[in-house]
Amino acid sequence: MSRPPGRKQENHKISRELFVLTYGALVAQLCKDYEKDEDVNICLDRMGYGIGIRLIDDFLARSAVKKCRSYSETADMIAQVAFKMYLGVTASVSCSSAAGNEFSLILDKNPLVDFVEELPAERASLCYCNLLCGVIRGALEMVHLAAEVTFLQDRLKGDAVTEIGITFLRKAEDRKHKRNK
Repeated sequence: MSRPPGRKQENHKISRELFVLTYGALVAQLCKDYEKDEDVNICLDRMGYGIGIRLIDDFLARSAVKKCRSYSETADMIAQVAFKMYLGVTASVSCSSAAGNEFSLILDKNPLVDFVEELPAERASLCYCNLLCGVIRGALEMVHLAAEVTFLQDRLKGDAVTEIGITFLRKAEDRKHKRNK
């Protein structure tokens, strides 16, 4: 169908509740499809990776951010701008290495678990929100930043906060040195 002339195209947004419930249904189906939690975790990470490699284009176009000059700036951009834009929350950032390539994103509130009380005992090793790790890893890879992204703490597992660890795999000096050659 075509749009009537003179009418602006509307940005369609789904409600947060619908998204969270749909995500919960997805995880529940994956748990039925796979016996091992590790297989579910891998599948969620892969799905997130696929989303991340596409989402970065939308993020760069909509946010109009400038190029990050350091890993610290990149981590702050993810925590303050990207999380706010796509999840409606911000995360705090802490650097956990002297080399400056390891960061923790700490979420006081994780909107993906709004309707989840706790994980079943038989699913204790499930990383319910592992999709987020894949999204971050995929987006970073598309801007040429190889990273390892994992959950370090999870409220669903009894921790005080949800913490996502990001380890950038190349040192900043290596990247500068390669450009100068």
